Amino acid sequence: MYRNILIATDGSELAERAARNALELAKALGAKATIVTVTDMFPTGPYTPVPWSADIEQYEAASARSAKLILDRVSKTAQEMGIDFRSVHVADERPADGILKACRDNDCDLIVMASHGRRGLERILVGSEASKVVTLSPVPVLIYR
Repeated sequence: MYRNILIATDGSELAERAARNALELAKALGAKATIVTVTDMFPTGPYTPVPWSADIEQYEAASARSAKLILDRVSKTAQEMGIDFRSVHVADERPADGILKACRDNDCDLIVMASHGRRGLERILVGSEASKVVTLSPVPVLIYR
């Protein structure tokens, strides 16, 4: 059925539970797993002063450390379960864009990710990366809530 399941995680408790369930699905299907986390671009805005290059370097180093911790936790679980996996850090992308890029680049045929289920004004203000992925994905998306 599915050969390579993309498991998107941001390190949150909900995303960790989604990842665990996705790994169980991969094991049951005999599929590979591609575990991905995405770190956003250096935050800027119309009223933000131009950042120093040292600020950007510090941000990117901190993002890489954080991504490694997130990926290591899920990778450890995949390894313990005996699943063939690959871990990917997509840097300097919006989360939905990074997830879709990782899906294309790694030839995944299913995306599994968590949704925090924001509604109303909070969803309008914060947005929903899961909704963006569902809307734009060329492959099926399984949302864990």
